[in-house]
Amino acid sequence: MAEIAETPNDAPDSSGNNESETKQEISDFDPSTMRKTKPGLKRLVLSLSVLFSFLLGLPFLLKSIEIYRAPLPFRDIDSLSGSIESAPLAFPCRFHAVFVGFDRGKTADEWTVDGLGNSILGQVNKFTGDDRVCGSCGRNNYSVLVTVDSNTDCVSSRSLGFGLESACSWRCGATSDLKLDDDEVVDEYLESALRGSEGCGYGGKVYTVVVVKRDEEVRAVVGKHRHAWIVGRVSEVDAVEKVAEIFIRVFVNGGKEGGVIPGEFMPVGADGKVVLSFNLLNADPDDWVYDWDFQKVDEILLTPVIEALGPVANISVESQVLYHTPKSSFSYWDGELESYIFSTKDLPFFVNSNEWHLDTSIAAGGSYVPSAKECPLLLQLPNGEISRTNSFISPMWGGVIVWNPPGCSTNSETMHLLGNKISHQDLEKVFEVFMGQLRQLFGLKSNNLYLGASGTFVLLASERGFTEWELDVLSRQHTCFNLLSCATTLGSLSRLVQSLPRMIIKDEIGKQVKFSLEAANLAQSNASLGIYEASAVSSRQARSLAEDAFFHPSIMSVSYYSFEHCFAVYSVIDMLLVTSSFGLDISVTDCISSLVTALLSASLVTRNSCCCQRVEKIQDRAEKIRSMENQRWKVALGYITDFLLEDSL
Repeated sequence: MAEIAETPNDAPDSSGNNESETKQEISDFDPSTMRKTKPGLKRLVLSLSVLFSFLLGLPFLLKSIEIYRAPLPFRDIDSLSGSIESAPLAFPCRFHAVFVGFDRGKTADEWTVDGLGNSILGQVNKFTGDDRVCGSCGRNNYSVLVTVDSNTDCVSSRSLGFGLESACSWRCGATSDLKLDDDEVVDEYLESALRGSEGCGYGGKVYTVVVVKRDEEVRAVVGKHRHAWIVGRVSEVDAVEKVAEIFIRVFVNGGKEGGVIPGEFMPVGADGKVVLSFNLLNADPDDWVYDWDFQKVDEILLTPVIEALGPVANISVESQVLYHTPKSSFSYWDGELESYIFSTKDLPFFVNSNEWHLDTSIAAGGSYVPSAKECPLLLQLPNGEISRTNSFISPMWGGVIVWNPPGCSTNSETMHLLGNKISHQDLEKVFEVFMGQLRQLFGLKSNNLYLGASGTFVLLASERGFTEWELDVLSRQHTCFNLLSCATTLGSLSRLVQSLPRMIIKDEIGKQVKFSLEAANLAQSNASLGIYEASAVSSRQARSLAEDAFFHPSIMSVSYYSFEHCFAVYSVIDMLLVTSSFGLDISVTDCISSLVTALLSASLVTRNSCCCQRVEKIQDRAEKIRSMENQRWKVALGYITDFLLEDSL
């Protein structure tokens, strides 16, 4: 009963408070300052002038937020990517087989010559298989011509395949007086005899194998150019198999079983450049210091190699002599060999990355001069044998050669030699090993033997380090690799640009994409004609331009110009113009700016429900609006802010 009796006493107090608040609100409206007439023509003119000013500045506003996008040929990019990814790039290959000294009664008539061609074609299909390897001839993309030389006249078959014309003639009796003992002499003689056949057919190169039947042991030699020869007591069946294996496994695949292996490629830069860094590493200069005449080596040994590899990569050379470059691991003394032994199992600890200042982004070659405390130093293979080259290679990086100074022995700690140079003979041996390592980095064999299914083949070495048929292999493989990389890069750029409609695309990017497509199409055209060097150069340009377009600075620093950004920036300016035109005070303008920020925050909160910081910003803006003195703006904007806050939460 007591609680019920107290209720009437509290009612007058609450009603009194409400009446006082109402009186205070009414007092805010001063009749003397309130407008008693409707807005007239002056207010209308002012409003129209503000509206006209806004419409007049609208084009400038749209121009200021315009995103310039150079047109990109998206269809051409998709066409290039589809053509390369759907079918591996295949080059036409032209083969010519010459049989010398075989029985005329069995092989001289036209039907039997064509039969030899069909047999070779069948063996070629056998070695090619069904797998289409990028950079190879593919299946049914080659031609075979057979010539039988009986020393008195010659009979040639019809071209089996395509593109090989009868102009690829063989001079009858060319090998009748030739001694086949000296491989170098035979190689140069066949080069002069077959030089006229290089231009036969519709462009491209012709690979020739000459089979000479003589009463001696069978030998197969692959020359430095684009020909090979087989000499000895060989039957037609064995000769056909050997000829087909040389055509496919050697001339086409470069002596590798699986054709192209991308992981074995040397790290050629996206711009097609390679820097070969040669380093002379003196482990302990307190014992001895060696130098080398690298300029002479560069002119005599390296310049021909760089020129030969010109279509594949733009190679530059640099050298340096380093001191205080010990290895990271220790060796042990072997009394039987009277040398210090370093096991190849510890090779990961040989290169001292802390002391050897080598650039890992280039192909490095190091000649390591051991200290007197571990000289002579020999490398031991996993099978226990000593390395013949006393060197090792690191894939995709380079190689290191251990060079022991002359007279190096266990008592060499007393020797203190300064200002010595490595002799020219030793330099030739060192760079011969370097050349073998460089060949391995490019995915080629470093020895001069190929063990095939039909026998062993001797591979002659070129003075330039790479034979002509090896350069053809590299050109085909790198053409395929560059075109695939170009198509992938342009495809990624196309998808990126289309996914970001407000990304800025400069004219320079459009030109780079255009030129890249033109170079890629030119490379494909040259590849279809069998012009290997030109296709390699064009593909390298296509890849370089595609990489430049994708990694353009304007794309890497993309201006992600969202609509919310435009709204937050330009709406505040417009609101300031409107409020100043209507004579509103600064507090209202500040309120409108706060509301704009709240709207922006709310839109971001809607996209990410976990964005607690945005909710706090809305709450701050709401408190700022509630503290305003202008009641009409306070009520209107307060409702909107509360709605945004509730919707965000």
